[in-house]
Amino acid sequence: MMHYSEMMKPTIHRLAETNSTNTYLREWVSREELPEFTVIMADFQASGRGQRGNFWESERGKNLLFSFLLYPDFVSAKSQFLISQIASLCIKEGLGRFASGFSIKWPNDIYWNEHKICGMLIENDLSGRMLSQSVLGIGVNINQDTFTSSAPNPISLKNITGRTWDREDILADMLRRFEAYYEFLRKGNAHIIAQKYFDSLFHKEGFHRYADKNGTFSAAIVEVKPAGELILCTEEGEKRGYLFKEIQYLLE
Repeated sequence: MMHYSEMMKPTIHRLAETNSTNTYLREWVSREELPEFTVIMADFQASGRGQRGNFWESERGKNLLFSFLLYPDFVSAKSQFLISQIASLCIKEGLGRFASGFSIKWPNDIYWNEHKICGMLIENDLSGRMLSQSVLGIGVNINQDTFTSSAPNPISLKNITGRTWDREDILADMLRRFEAYYEFLRKGNAHIIAQKYFDSLFHKEGFHRYADKNGTFSAAIVEVKPAGELILCTEEGEKRGYLFKEIQYLLE
């Protein structure tokens, strides 16, 4: 199996339109072996997928819609949240070149202040106790001016900065950052990555409003477990743990 650090640079395949870059890439790699860091970039997704089955709104040719392939066979199944962490850090730090105020909303949305600019869908396949393949789908709002879906708080880089940006330049920067983080992870620096991720979290400081199956409450983030579990502490001092889809942030 070819690894990116050993064999090649990313190969970017550009599509005018596809249903979903993740679906396209997963179907392609199921038919033939592809090199690590094969990238699918689309101008438009007819049915872009997000977490919880959500639809990702994106105007044709305006935003950055891409998926890429990894073979992270050095990452254990119980540590697979590290892939999500390094992806989140790459996007957050890449956007941080243009403005301040970016953070990671657990587990892997990227926010500017109280507004969502990026969503991800990470699909991991396992081989025994280790990962065998990961397909990372990322949508970043770059040049879209207005949003018409029911999403409550979208924003684009153009909304933030007042200017239009080159999507491919931003993609190239984000892939370079991912290469560096991926090699950093390969060399055994998971604890440093986890701390950087925690330090970058949205609403990390102070108490904020949340909702779970029992209702709304105010709590502070105290920890993210290695497997991705979010640990909150209520104002009454009760610690609560949440897995994906079990907790909702109430935006201010």
